[in-house]
Amino acid sequence: MSRELTEYLRRELRAMHGLYDRVTSDLHDEQLNHMPDGGKQNIAFSLWHYVRTEDNGIQFVIQRKPTVWIEGGWDTKFGLDSKSQGTGFTEDEAHKFRFTGIGDFRRYMQDVFARTDAFVGALTSAEAARQVTVKPLGEMSVLTAISGLCMTHGYRHLGEIEFAKGLVAAKGGATI
Repeated sequence: MSRELTEYLRRELRAMHGLYDRVTSDLHDEQLNHMPDGGKQNIAFSLWHYVRTEDNGIQFVIQRKPTVWIEGGWDTKFGLDSKSQGTGFTEDEAHKFRFTGIGDFRRYMQDVFARTDAFVGALTSAEAARQVTVKPLGEMSVLTAISGLCMTHGYRHLGEIEFAKGLVAAKGGATI
C-alpha cells in the first residue's frame, strides 16, 4: 500500500475522530442518555456502539489483540458486557441502553482512536490486502474493513449523535 494511501486514511480517520471529540466535549450524562421523542436510541448508545465497534474491529478482528475495552477494564467501570458492542441489539435493547461517566468514556474513546491511528500508520500493502472475517458481514480485506467499520460506519453514527445533540438542546436541555 502506498504511503500516500496510508497517510490519506490516517488524515481522514483523524478528522472523523476529531469530530467525535468535538461533538462529545461538552456533553454531560443527562444529555448523553436523553431519549428524543420518538427516538429509538440515545447518544449514549450510538457513541458506545461506534467506539466499541472500532475497538473490536481494529484490535480483535484485524490484529487478534485484546480490545482496549477489555484490557482497560472499561466493561467493569461502566457495568456493561465485556464483549457486546450493540451489534444485533433489539430495538428495545438499544432504546433502554444507558451509561454514565462521559468523561471516562471519552478517555476510553481517545485511547481507541490513538491505537487505530498507530495501526493505520504502520499498515503495509500485504496487511491491507490480508483477508479477515467480519461478523456478520463476511470476508473482506483489512483495507475494506477499515473503510467500512471505521469510516463509513463512524460517519453514520456521528451524524446520529450530532442530530440527537441538537434535539437535546432544542428541548431545553442544558446548554450545549
